[in-house]
Amino acid sequence: MLTGTVETGQGSLTVLGQIAAEELGISTDDVHVVSADTDTTPMDTGAIASRTTYVTGNAIKLAAEKAKEILFEVAAPMLNVKPSQLEAVDRKVQVKGFPQRNLPISEVALQAQFVQGQPPIGSASFNPPTVDMDPETGQGKPFSTYVYATQIAEVEVDDETGQVDVLYMSAAHDCGTAINPMLVEGQIQGGISMGVGFALQEEMLFDEKGVQINPNLTNYIMPTSLDMPEIDVDIVENFDPTGPFGAKGVGEPTAVPTAAAICNAIYDAVGVRVTSLPATAEKVLKLIKEKRANENKQLAPAE
Repeated sequence: MLTGTVETGQGSLTVLGQIAAEELGISTDDVHVVSADTDTTPMDTGAIASRTTYVTGNAIKLAAEKAKEILFEVAAPMLNVKPSQLEAVDRKVQVKGFPQRNLPISEVALQAQFVQGQPPIGSASFNPPTVDMDPETGQGKPFSTYVYATQIAEVEVDDETGQVDVLYMSAAHDCGTAINPMLVEGQIQGGISMGVGFALQEEMLFDEKGVQINPNLTNYIMPTSLDMPEIDVDIVENFDPTGPFGAKGVGEPTAVPTAAAICNAIYDAVGVRVTSLPATAEKVLKLIKEKRANENKQLAPAE
């Protein structure tokens, strides 16, 4: 499988290999993935927009379908049936309803390549169907599918220091069909870890000349494993008819709700709204003191 998609730790190549294997009726062990080799792989515009599983996955599924069509055309006369009567299951091309009538896919592939000169190779691209925005009405459909997520945070706030500890996060994410549930859960946990840093610690600081004053990991504070809360993940599978086997993306939405959930939890705990990130201890403590001062003014007797 040749793909321009880049693996950045999200497990996309594993998922894409699963899509190819499922469509061809083979094992993932049979799929050799070559990724982002500009000498051999087609162009890909990047692992962005939470689209790899959806867009590249669709392209790979379409390419696998084309390769499978060639296999069926070659196997059909060998099994004395029509190509439409065949299916690919467990590394075999077999007759639908008569699994005992089968041929190993490897044998069919050899027949196609060396006897008929028709290598079972498929290539495809996928451009999601969209509708351009109408300049008159502002209506349109810029994306072919949407993902949904919600997260709940439980925090502990020290009202004497402003220190915020995230104790627990619950995350429910609609990713269509979870082709690899373990990787989906890992994506959600990873996104939440980024969201915790975004909410409480990470900040780029600049001097009056615009030079960053914390350009290293000593001064740019990020959360560690010791800062991570307990995370409960609920994968909501909602089959998307336009996705590969019903799948959608899950990457970016995992980090989007986290900071908002944490800041809402801070408000629920101590009654102050953090309106700029990160919600550092200094910032939270300042808001708490301002709140107390306002409350004391309201309680003070009128002169």
